[in-house]
Amino acid sequence: MLKRRTSRTINIGDVKIGGGTEISVQSMTKTDTRDIDSTVSQIHKLESMGCDLVRAAVPDLAAAEAIGSIKSRINIPIIADIHFHHQLAIESLKRGVDGLRLNPGNIRDPSQVKSIVTLAKERQVPIRVGVNFGSLPPVGGIGKSRGFSRVMDMVNHLPKANEVKEGEYSVVDHMVATALWEIDILESLDFDLIKISLKAFDVPTTIAAYQKISDMIPYPLHLGITEAGTVKSGSIRSAVGIGHLLANGIGDTIRVSLSGDPVEEITAGYEILKSLNIRQKGSTLIACPSCGRADVDVIKLSNDVEDLLRPLDKKIKVAVMGCEVNGPGEAKDADVGIAAGYGRAVIFRKGRKVRVVAEADMLSALMEEVEKTDVD
Repeated sequence: MLKRRTSRTINIGDVKIGGGTEISVQSMTKTDTRDIDSTVSQIHKLESMGCDLVRAAVPDLAAAEAIGSIKSRINIPIIADIHFHHQLAIESLKRGVDGLRLNPGNIRDPSQVKSIVTLAKERQVPIRVGVNFGSLPPVGGIGKSRGFSRVMDMVNHLPKANEVKEGEYSVVDHMVATALWEIDILESLDFDLIKISLKAFDVPTTIAAYQKISDMIPYPLHLGITEAGTVKSGSIRSAVGIGHLLANGIGDTIRVSLSGDPVEEITAGYEILKSLNIRQKGSTLIACPSCGRADVDVIKLSNDVEDLLRPLDKKIKVAVMGCEVNGPGEAKDADVGIAAGYGRAVIFRKGRKVRVVAEADMLSALMEEVEKTDVD
């Protein structure tokens, strides 16, 4: 087991975050929040994939008002994502939202933050201090709402984590200072239902920011790489950044931000956790990459098996190998596996052959073994 950073525990709805509790996987809706039916439908799909928490954009009053109706029709906690307008946070709280995400880069008036915190404290609703590189306050403008504009913010001139020289004020420093500014306001109001994120597209910068703040504050950390990209490239970028932090014991909840169906974010999130043996949910597919020795289309077979396994909520390792001779040995860690050869396939358990079936029957035979396999 990885040694986790110790943090306080907060409750977002009925989901515990931090304090050594299970690392949760969350996503964000990509529908218009004002379209209640479409938003609820998307959340139900996320729920079916094991999403623990969901966040929804609240760009205007109509979206804030919709939150209440959406919450009444879903089964997981919902978090309101707030930018620019503090009143939208207050309206979302009145509609029963389970959590808030505030951006200290674009809500920089301390009095506005205090008005949100007062109501959040009354209703015991946690707040995530959500720092993003793309919306950092201007250099010299943390907590200042007048006299600064985006065109003169100078943030893009700050050195990133792998560029900074000793003694220089860096992007990492600015991200951490921005978070600490809002944390100080929350703490001054005796509010400690706090969660923190410090996201950038640049992976080394994101890692360095989380590492720096993790030693400075006792609150749980929400991990992510912002604007990571498409399902393919973004999953890799997120796995590198989030995985590095998790492997070093940092992180209490994760969101993989992808330009695609939010269901893909949940799939990627669980795969990251599974790869580190942190949280096992559903099946794990082991598949050889294929080569000139393969007598079947391993790529197609692997994808077919993955599609069949996806609906199963069973913690089982299943292997798909393209070599009848070496397959069972190479995948002996799998609970069940298939090694496909010319015209036939070997079904095996923990590296031991149990059946030989015709190629035409190999998928159905494999799934029969999966169904009858008991796993812890």
